[in-house]
Amino acid sequence: MGAGVLRVNGTDRVALGMLLARFGLRLRFIAPEESIPGSYWGESEAGLVADCLFARLDTPVHSVLHEAAHYICMTPERRAGLDRDAGGDDAEECGVCYLQVLLAQELPGVGRERLCDDMDAWGYSFREGPVRAWLAGDARDACGWLARHGIVEASGALSWQLRA
Repeated sequence: MGAGVLRVNGTDRVALGMLLARFGLRLRFIAPEESIPGSYWGESEAGLVADCLFARLDTPVHSVLHEAAHYICMTPERRAGLDRDAGGDDAEECGVCYLQVLLAQELPGVGRERLCDDMDAWGYSFREGPVRAWLAGDARDACGWLARHGIVEASGALSWQLRA
């Protein structure tokens, strides 16, 4: 799945680390072929343990952004005990998916269009089908969820805040 998706080694790793740092997340790289700590899915998928996001150079950028979005969207109590499983309900998961698209827009060479392509290639699925169809439809509920939790402004722009 997703053979052509953008991987960490194909993006600006300094910009990625700086983006995550704005939310109090530390980006830590793991040696090739090493198991990624805190990875829910294993293989090359990013992992979360406390405030540390783990990745390898072959980790898909969408995976890093998805896990970062989980960290941003979870309650402080869940953040404090975080080790691999971000938890949350369906509404939060939709907020996470929407937020990862917003985060992609902050990274040079990534952006919304590339992330949508990569999410589709990886197999993300929504009731409306591909990511762009979801963004044009039900995603407004996800944006509302993010706004209610202070993660985005009423305008839909990032607030640069964690869920309180």
